[in-house]
Amino acid sequence: MLRLPAVAGRFYPSDPTELASQIRRFCALEVPSSAPSPAAACLVPHAGYMYSGHVAGAVFAKLTLPSKVIVLGVRHSPRGKPAAVLSSGAWRTPLGDAPVDSALASEITRACPLLVEDSVAHESEHSLEVQIPFLQTLVRDFTFVPIALGTIHFDSLARIGQGIAQVLKAHARNVLLLTTSDLNHYEDDTTTRRKDHLAIDRLLELDPRGLYDVCANENISMCGLGPAVAMLTALRLIGTTRADLVKYATSADVSRDTRAVVGYVGMTFS
Repeated sequence: MLRLPAVAGRFYPSDPTELASQIRRFCALEVPSSAPSPAAACLVPHAGYMYSGHVAGAVFAKLTLPSKVIVLGVRHSPRGKPAAVLSSGAWRTPLGDAPVDSALASEITRACPLLVEDSVAHESEHSLEVQIPFLQTLVRDFTFVPIALGTIHFDSLARIGQGIAQVLKAHARNVLLLTTSDLNHYEDDTTTRRKDHLAIDRLLELDPRGLYDVCANENISMCGLGPAVAMLTALRLIGTTRADLVKYATSADVSRDTRAVVGYVGMTFS
């Protein structure tokens, strides 16, 4: 299957030269405090690049990126299965075609029986798509596995995380778990920042149950809660002990409209 771009020209530039230049500019905005290094996982946002690209770029600038990536994203649309994977084909962006890693996908689906092969859940999903141009610009050759998670129960998310942990262990940290989520949506900037930092505190503690509960109890509309819970579960099982907050922002930092904002966080886990 060739998955065609759904949000090129809207979330990011459709011109390949402009797109690559913008990504390199985002990654150079802040000079990292240390040389790029490997990580087990990262968490990046997925809004339009004009709003959240600088947060994602700050994260990617800190990482030595491997050639194999699991992209764990959101299923925003109600269409498709709630836990969907694609195991073959390629995803096209203005920068070319990014191949799906069929062998790695097979390992993941064997370890995660809850994942269902489903192109419908992926065909218009932007959260995964907007990550691919960053990888295409920053990694010479890479393959990836796209996974989209909708709203499912904690126990199911934990089981998916357990399966991903098996795969990460087998590859001895030669696979990056690239997880994407935006944080609180469409409340005022002050409220959003307060809520977001409640969620960030749980992420920094590598606490999947705590993150799930605080989002429910505090009404934090974190769209990638499912992917983040699965990620944290996997990281605890592979012995990850360090979480670093790279950058936090809201859409108001760009738009200057503080009435209804979206929060964005960039983190690494090693």
